[in-house]
Amino acid sequence: MWFLMGSSQSQRSWCGCGPAIKTGGIFDGSCSSDESCNQVTSFLRCRPDFLERYLMEEVELEQLERWMIRKTQRTRKAMMQQQSAGSTNSGKCIDGYADPCANVISGNNAAAKGRKTSLSRWKFCVHADKRQMLQDLTQSLHFRPAKSQVLWELANCISSAVGADGFNLYVVNPDHILYQKQPENHLLLHPGPEATNDKFRKVNGKAKTGGSIVRHVAKFREAVRWTRNNNDSRFCEHPTDELEDISHILCQPMIQSDGHLAAVLELWRRGDQSGGAFHEEDEEISCSYLVWGGIALHYAQLYLGLQKQKKLNDFLLAVVKSIFQDMVSIDMLVKKVMNFAQRLVDADRASLFLVDNKNHELYAKIFDVGVDDENKYTRDDNKRESGQVVSASFGTLLAQESDTTIEMRSPPPQPSRTSTFPSQMQKKSENEIRFPLGTGIAGQVALTGEILNIPDAYADPRFNREVDQITGYKTETILCMPIFIRGSIIGVVQMVNKHSGVFTSEDEEAFEMFAVYCGLALHHAKLYDKIKRSEQKYRVALEVLSYHNTCTEDEFNKASGRGVPDYVPGLDDYYFDPFKVDDYQKALHAMSMFIDIFGLNRFELNSLIRFTLTVKKNYRRVPYHNWTHGFSVANTMYCIIKNSRNVFRPNECLAMYIGALCHDLDHRGKNNKFMMEMESPLAAIYSTSTMEHHHFNQTITILQQEGHNIFAKLTSGEYKYVLSHLKHCILATDLALFFPNRERLNMLVAEDNFSWNMPEHRLLVQALCMTGSDLSASAKPWDIQAETVKVIFEEFYQQGDAERAAGRQPMSMMDRELPEEQPASQVGFLTGICIPCYSILAKLIPETKPLLTQCQKNLDRWQELTEEIKQQKSDAAKNSEDK
Repeated sequence: MWFLMGSSQSQRSWCGCGPAIKTGGIFDGSCSSDESCNQVTSFLRCRPDFLERYLMEEVELEQLERWMIRKTQRTRKAMMQQQSAGSTNSGKCIDGYADPCANVISGNNAAAKGRKTSLSRWKFCVHADKRQMLQDLTQSLHFRPAKSQVLWELANCISSAVGADGFNLYVVNPDHILYQKQPENHLLLHPGPEATNDKFRKVNGKAKTGGSIVRHVAKFREAVRWTRNNNDSRFCEHPTDELEDISHILCQPMIQSDGHLAAVLELWRRGDQSGGAFHEEDEEISCSYLVWGGIALHYAQLYLGLQKQKKLNDFLLAVVKSIFQDMVSIDMLVKKVMNFAQRLVDADRASLFLVDNKNHELYAKIFDVGVDDENKYTRDDNKRESGQVVSASFGTLLAQESDTTIEMRSPPPQPSRTSTFPSQMQKKSENEIRFPLGTGIAGQVALTGEILNIPDAYADPRFNREVDQITGYKTETILCMPIFIRGSIIGVVQMVNKHSGVFTSEDEEAFEMFAVYCGLALHHAKLYDKIKRSEQKYRVALEVLSYHNTCTEDEFNKASGRGVPDYVPGLDDYYFDPFKVDDYQKALHAMSMFIDIFGLNRFELNSLIRFTLTVKKNYRRVPYHNWTHGFSVANTMYCIIKNSRNVFRPNECLAMYIGALCHDLDHRGKNNKFMMEMESPLAAIYSTSTMEHHHFNQTITILQQEGHNIFAKLTSGEYKYVLSHLKHCILATDLALFFPNRERLNMLVAEDNFSWNMPEHRLLVQALCMTGSDLSASAKPWDIQAETVKVIFEEFYQQGDAERAAGRQPMSMMDRELPEEQPASQVGFLTGICIPCYSILAKLIPETKPLLTQCQKNLDRWQELTEEIKQQKSDAAKNSEDK
């Protein structure tokens, strides 16, 4: 060393830290003896400032880096030797030293310490230029986050850092199924930073892989340093045949954070003038870069994963939007789904087959969907529509599978394919394709329900080559997936020829998600078509019903010819007998009552005639809830309005009278409880007040018929007001609502809080008037009451018969086998409902007191009959005991 050479003194002592070093002992810079080396060591230990000054001024930076790396390697080897003898060392290199990268990747304690040592060395050894390279790599992730681009940038940084003359990057082909099991057999040479996927896949017409050293590194995942003069029998294939001036090679594995091999980096130098052989410090530097580069690669993959997930989410959102927005054309809905699926997996063609379970066949309904080269993968819907589509009229196909209409549009500029149809395919119609389940690739998927990802169609025996021979289209890769609905296969979707290679596992996952929504779209299409057909049937049925359930012209001409009577004696009496006039006379009397209350200034007589006659016709011929009952209730309401003038406003009276006349339209003779228990369609539509809602809707239906709208001359505000009160009045006839209304009114009256100026209070009185009118048969003279009870119980018995037929035990008053229960049932009915109703009504509207009076008289008669029956039963029991 220079400070030990040429001393002017023959003897010199430094710091008293050791013996003097004699002159001339080590002029050549090397220790001539262990004693001299010890003297130098002692001196340097005592004078670290001198050592530091010497290193900073005289030693080259590269030499310092080499010393630091060797120190790091020595420390690491010492730690690894301390491990148990049974531990496996996967980091040995070809020439016997440990591979730093393998330690960084492994998960044991030594690996963690090795990583920490590597990072520490990085902080002190790598100069600013190398840090700048890593900064550039990080910035490039934002603009070019693709995995291959990140690997290329990282390789370029490592090549510059170690002073290599050049490098080759061999990327593991992720498209191959066995790429992680045998990565050494699936290496592809990266052609450069501007490479496209097609160039990346093929170079000069054939896939180009590395030599035996590269494959060795890929297989064992260990670094290799090779020099031309070192004859290694393991590498029979000379790695530098193409470039004879290459003398030195450093080959490093590039491993991802998940432990999978991403690529192999091959660094080379031409000769000693270019830096000589690669040393362990070069390997350490490259390993340091790989540590940070692995982090960059990991986040690049995360970024790409998020991009793909966003794309998939956007796709699914677009599908859902199409399902709910494009209700007009189901064909267009399915085409959009298929076109987007093509973009999702980068396929050239898409096919859709549906399963015919009856004939055990697959048939092509929407097949060979593609886009032309100019407008490929555009997001513009108009441009996308200009692509080639061979599609069936999907709505027709779903409704009637035997009839198919194919619409041909925009033939493709290049040879098209129908699909991978088997040779047994048939044409049921001119353009419909059918073939048996289990034949061909699509048939196999439909039969087994398994996903088929075929990287080479011609190598698969299930593929039918005849189709390609006929069409001139070359099928290379196929991704075929079943479509499930409720666990059953309803169709098969098939993607053909991925533009950027073969279909990957990521494509399978995305395509599987698509298949779920495609199934949803198909199911939705069937439901939508079914709804449309049901709607058409409903319109036809409504038209037929309207024709048969509206008054005929003869009936209208007869009523208008005879005229409506101006006055009918006794019609304004609460005790009017509805049984003494026929149904036609009842209709005329109903018109007469309407005209008497409201006049014809705001109403058309012809509309009134048609409306009343049609209402009569829409009451069913059931024992009690028939036209007679409807007329009787309207008559009682007429009496309340007539006898209590100025209590209700005109439009309130209009709603109350029409509500009374129509309150039981289309009644089936069964109560709401029966409808709910028998799961009637009406009960499914109306969960509460089932029949009452139906009566109101029937009223609206009649009003909507041509020439029947008696409210046509009302203003818009009046029309809404009347319809609102009309609904309120009809729903009020549900006895389930009577009890809370009665309690509310009783409380208001008892507390003297009732006011006719309160709209809520007026509605309660209107509801009470509707209930009182509906129950008015109990307030008729006894002969009318007795006759009415007979028909009421006949209707009850019919419901009881229906319940018994359904396996249910009817209640006693509906049991035909217990006729003696009639008087007791009437006593309970009048006591619990009728008397309380008429009592509170008489307090609020005194003019209705005759209803309460006659109801009380009828209650007394029913109580007498009840006592008679009890006495008869008692006498019969005594006679039985005597015998």
